[in-house]
Amino acid sequence: MRIITGRAKGLRLKTPKNFLTRPTADRVKESLFSVLNGLINFSETKSVLDIFAGTGALGLESISRGAQAATFIDTTTTEIISANVARAKFDECKIFRGDFEKILRRLGKENLSFDLIFCDPPYAKGLAQKSLELVAELNLLNGLMVVEHGAEEILTSSFELVRKINYGRTTTIEIFERKVS
Repeated sequence: MRIITGRAKGLRLKTPKNFLTRPTADRVKESLFSVLNGLINFSETKSVLDIFAGTGALGLESISRGAQAATFIDTTTTEIISANVARAKFDECKIFRGDFEKILRRLGKENLSFDLIFCDPPYAKGLAQKSLELVAELNLLNGLMVVEHGAEEILTSSFELVRKINYGRTTTIEIFERKVS
């Protein structure tokens, strides 16, 4: 697993030695960022949130491409995220360890919002849907939200669906945008 392009291009990321996490495959990540390049300008992206961050690859890729700051949330891999942040020499990162719902509520109380949110939870546990609902309820989204989930999961959201991409029979990525009234 590596950073594809930008100021940390080619940097190999530390990954967990167990199978409790499911990192986004490089080919899927490359395809996703190709789509995102047509939707946003990373150099104008002030804040990125990476929920269920795993290795931190999606948030780190965003910073490498020009995003100003990233916030990472995970329950078990914060040491790996910290190591990857240090390897990339990115000072503009905050890392939270714990329950995503509690941390999202905390961010909401701080009136934070994010230009780009990644959400890649364990599949088939309802966490993708719960994350979408919380982000909407807490008004955390200021731009796009990218949700990776199991292909069998059906998501509903008050956000506008911009793009849906299926990767084989197991993975779907949906990109949502906050509706402007």
